[in-house]
Amino acid sequence: MPMSPQKFTVQCESNAAHITLKNPPVNVIDIPMMEELLAAIREVEQHPEINAIVFRGDGKCFSAGVDIAAHTPEKIQEMLSKFHAVILAIARSPKVSIAMVRGNCLGGGAELAMVCDIVYTASDATWGFPEIKLACYPPVACTALASLVGQKRATELIVTGDTFSGTEAAKMGLATASGTREETEQKLAELLAKFGKLSAAALSVTKKAIYTWDGLHLDKGIARAEKTYLEELMKTEDVKEGVAAWSEKREPKWKGR
Repeated sequence: MPMSPQKFTVQCESNAAHITLKNPPVNVIDIPMMEELLAAIREVEQHPEINAIVFRGDGKCFSAGVDIAAHTPEKIQEMLSKFHAVILAIARSPKVSIAMVRGNCLGGGAELAMVCDIVYTASDATWGFPEIKLACYPPVACTALASLVGQKRATELIVTGDTFSGTEAAKMGLATASGTREETEQKLAELLAKFGKLSAAALSVTKKAIYTWDGLHLDKGIARAEKTYLEELMKTEDVKEGVAAWSEKREPKWKGR
């Protein structure tokens, strides 16, 4: 595949494209990675022999999330726009998307994983949506998490920012299955083998049919969550304090406004 991304690798094997996030030490998703991911997804879609895209993280974790340094008034609109373009590209892609999660899968990393069609997670992986601890919120999770785990559970996860294990993620429906690294890799191999015997065209149309309603909801929901983020959240003093406290490695001093 004629691509030379800097923030991840792309490897095509048989009927699957494997995209490995590679931004050490914790595979933070920054703006350059977002741009490259979108281009990679578009490129993969040009190959009819590929019917699946597998996302994973290099090293010990999937991704610790979107670059917190981009949560500033100067960068936030570009960051949200480009990250949400990646999320919608995965959701709309005619290829079946699969996330292979281990280690930390937090914030935007968890959002990227949760919009994949199938998710295999290590039992001891650490999931979470910790944005509230910076006086922020995760727009994609606010839009789509309830459809996966239920409204009450989604609200609890988002407003507390608590972390939870891969085992818990599978139990609540956020992941398809959990297990050891060997077990999840075996599940992936079996799944791709099944896909290899199926029509890529049929898989593509079937995925579109499955997500007809959710796709409409995701488009409108993310747009509304993004608008609220930019027009209301980013005007609070607390969000500026949260990002500053993270940058300065200190406890935030909230003002409630």
